[in-house]
Amino acid sequence: MAANHRPVLLAMDFQNGIAGDEAFTMTGVLERARDAVAAAREKGIPVIWVRVALREGHPELAETASFRQIAAHGDLDQAHASTSIHETLGRHEGEPIVTKRRISAFTGSDLEVLLRGYGADTLILAGVATSGVVLSTIRQAADLDFRLTVLSDACADRDEEVHRVLTEKVFPKQATVLTVDEWAAHT
Repeated sequence: MAANHRPVLLAMDFQNGIAGDEAFTMTGVLERARDAVAAAREKGIPVIWVRVALREGHPELAETASFRQIAAHGDLDQAHASTSIHETLGRHEGEPIVTKRRISAFTGSDLEVLLRGYGADTLILAGVATSGVVLSTIRQAADLDFRLTVLSDACADRDEEVHRVLTEKVFPKQATVLTVDEWAAHT
């Protein structure tokens, strides 16, 4: 990492109602994300937690929104325990939680303002699902001119082949793709 880079680790959608699903708990992604968070803290890299949550009654959802299908899979009310950060990751007091209202970490949140406050120019991405929050956030962050690194083993998808194609073929066009161990060794 060059001396002038100001990285921030985004830990995305590692909340009870998403990352707590058996489809993800069986992959080891929570443990790898926990390792990434520990490595970031050790190196003085800020950690920002991103969760998806909706207001009571979900007024953010339009009748035609494709996001409605995702919201239907679990309780995403912002006060519900399903939107809390999964305990396996060990969030520290004082680490900010950004609440988004759609799939991308930027949409409907104050993430960009927070990143400017940190002076961030580099984002390290971990999250579930690879085809959801990770893909959407990469696209938007690239358009905002952030340098990007994706931690491939700290991301997971319900479809392993989709995860593989994204991390091996799609993401490398806009991001450096590393495992948690590779990233920690080079940071």
